[in-house]
Amino acid sequence: MKIQDDIRAQRIQLVWSYILDLENDNNPYDERRRQISEWKIYSVSDVQENAEIVNKANDLTNIGLSKLDAFHIACAIFSQCEYFLTTNDKVLRNDSLVQELKIVDPFLFIKENE
Repeated sequence: MKIQDDIRAQRIQLVWSYILDLENDNNPYDERRRQISEWKIYSVSDVQENAEIVNKANDLTNIGLSKLDAFHIACAIFSQCEYFLTTNDKVLRNDSLVQELKIVDPFLFIKENE
């Protein structure tokens, strides 16, 4: 809730991407899909696919990330995000493979930014 409050108050910048749209469009739960899509209005940018993202995602896939995770992270890197927040254990275990940004869970993010 703190992160959500900080996004609404513009203390944290949220970056949106076409991959978030794709993933959310495939969400089978109407209410969750609606709630997630409402966060788009708080984003400072909406990243669209380009060759740089595709190339970086392919590199990340080659080092062991799933295709979807690789595209999420590639979009964050392209946007020059400092952090990529996730609760995905596999992504968190592979955080050292990505040098361009910090991959952390929301609790560590809050702790590091208090």
